[in-house]
Amino acid sequence: MVVTVVAVLGVFTAIGQGQGGQAMPISRQMIQEAALPPIDRGLRDQDPARAARTSGPGLRARADRTGATLPYVRGSVIVKFKPGTARSAVSMATSQVAGVMAADRSSFADFDIVDVPMESDVEQAAELLRARPDVEYAQPRYLNHAMTRPNDPLYTNQWNFPAIDMERAWDIQPGATSDIIVAVLDSGVAFRSGTIRYNSRFSFQMTRNGPTYPALGTVDVPFSAAPELGATGSTRFVAPHDFIWDDDLPVDLDSHGTHVTGTIGQLTNNGVGVAGMAYNVRIMPVKIIQGLWDEIFDSPNSGTDDVVARGIRYSADNGAKVINLSIGRSEGGPAPVVTAAIRDAIGRGVFVAVASGNTKDNGNQPNRLGDGATGIDGMMVVGAVGRGLEAAYYSTTSGSVEIAAPGGDQRAGGSSAGILQQTLDLDLLETYDRPVSQYGPPRADSFAYYYFQGTSMATPHVSGFAALLMQQGITNPAAVEAAIKQFATDKGATGRDDTFGFGLINPRATLRGLGIAK
Repeated sequence: MVVTVVAVLGVFTAIGQGQGGQAMPISRQMIQEAALPPIDRGLRDQDPARAARTSGPGLRARADRTGATLPYVRGSVIVKFKPGTARSAVSMATSQVAGVMAADRSSFADFDIVDVPMESDVEQAAELLRARPDVEYAQPRYLNHAMTRPNDPLYTNQWNFPAIDMERAWDIQPGATSDIIVAVLDSGVAFRSGTIRYNSRFSFQMTRNGPTYPALGTVDVPFSAAPELGATGSTRFVAPHDFIWDDDLPVDLDSHGTHVTGTIGQLTNNGVGVAGMAYNVRIMPVKIIQGLWDEIFDSPNSGTDDVVARGIRYSADNGAKVINLSIGRSEGGPAPVVTAAIRDAIGRGVFVAVASGNTKDNGNQPNRLGDGATGIDGMMVVGAVGRGLEAAYYSTTSGSVEIAAPGGDQRAGGSSAGILQQTLDLDLLETYDRPVSQYGPPRADSFAYYYFQGTSMATPHVSGFAALLMQQGITNPAAVEAAIKQFATDKGATGRDDTFGFGLINPRATLRGLGIAK
């Protein structure tokens, strides 16, 4: 049975200190720049059965050190003061709200992180701050989660590209060019090779009553660039940044971000593996999601709304023309800090694609990062279809959905009805899926081809398509959105609906309709 991506991990509870009770620094250290060549383990469609998994927003529940499941981080809130508010006034404002202790501004932010006592109700603190006349918005730090016919030998397994007439679109516009930079804001990307030393300080449980996994202590984790994305040092990777570890090494220890990146820009027509939508673009890897290994290794940051917002602003500052957000959350309230960052990026010429969510059969709660997309030209929320081009069983429906793309539906079509791409070998990565006696540090230098499903897989089709349009000179994000909607293949009710938006993307019809091809 083929894995379908990121697990619903439930409660993650730290229950002890490191080995021997010794405190270790919260850090990681690059100890080797290059590693052995990456291992390619081929198409993994005969793996032992695993629990069915669907990628995308709203899957993981955060648990703090007490074991309490929370949709946000304790001890701080996000606050945007109105323009012209002096820093002295900010300090006075925070001191006048019960329990608020201090305000701090991070890089790539136009907002403050305000500290409150760990035991305080952060939603109430945010409400009190919102009531102040000098506050534009305040919110908890909600957590987000991971959402020409090529000659590549496994291309025949990629039903998703023929389904949107991509082969004839490539005849018109073969893969964009390196002039276009697509920022992938996710769990990281396998873009570089080396070895990192981590400190695993806590034992933990995957479920509240599950077995206890021991702290690993100091471990060395090898990692490699994905062979299908480009060799280490490739000029196609630009301005990498990790907001989870606060450095420039956004290594993927989850597999989600690498799979998503493959759909956008996998090397194509190279006689190896699979294909990607816009296979000549440059990729900006920006890590804004905390994978389970990052949490086990006690990373200093989580994938909160403020981290996502900083990643968006960083991408726009560093030349991205398209931002892919196959991430999000269905829990909690609005995300004004993210919406403001998206508006800022669009104002600087960046198109933004956001996953709609995977909650259709589980409450149908929309991805809050997509709130208001229909009123923001240049931002599109993406739903998913399966191999039969009908709505995928998990694809969240809402008034924000504007477009649909292939995301897979393995419930309807079996394992091969997912989206195939190369990513990290889950057998060597997800050792926490093993019995405790077999648990050990991960390897991030081995790769395989997996079928994943989710609106996370649909969204990079739209991002890759946007990159192709930008290469044709349609550089205004609002114009990109208008073109995608105008020539989409209508699905469901006539016109826009909450399931498919304006329909299924149709790259060839769009290029022809714009007069780019006869």
